[in-house]
Amino acid sequence: MILSLFSRKAKANEAITIALYDAIVAAARQPYFYSDLDVPDSPLGRYEMLSLHVYLFVRRIKGRSPALKAIGQEVTDEFFRDVDHSLRELGIGDSGVPKRMKKLARMFYGRIESYDKALEANDHPALVAALARNIRPDSDSWSGAAALADYVGRAVRLLESQPDEVLASGKVIFPDAGALETPRN
Repeated sequence: MILSLFSRKAKANEAITIALYDAIVAAARQPYFYSDLDVPDSPLGRYEMLSLHVYLFVRRIKGRSPALKAIGQEVTDEFFRDVDHSLRELGIGDSGVPKRMKKLARMFYGRIESYDKALEANDHPALVAALARNIRPDSDSWSGAAALADYVGRAVRLLESQPDEVLASGKVIFPDAGALETPRN
């Protein structure tokens, strides 16, 4: 009987994690990023957008309740399981996956550091530079970086407006990437 209680709780937590992760993936796959902002529509470009959205979610719940902290860890774990699965679907063999996963994990945590530093300092030019450096390292002057930084700012504000209880129930909303907002001054 006790095991069935743990099993139900684990299934509820899994459902919450999957619902949150699905919403994060949907936000990262908004066509506007790839069509209008010229984010590369490639495995690496999609990884960059997904890691950005996972970061935004984890940033929002950082320092909150232990339940949200656990959810944040579960979402991050789901992200890395998804990346592992994607690498295997791309045909990378069992022996090559761990090496690539370590590299992608280092990339993810490096991005968190640079995005966090820019957001904490409210430094829009630094955020633009970090996004450009990470998402379009092949371009010296990626015009989509400023618009993406504006989207990140909108996402941070929208995520902050969502109550902890709503997030803990498995619901999260990201902005419509193509929606226009008053330009920055």
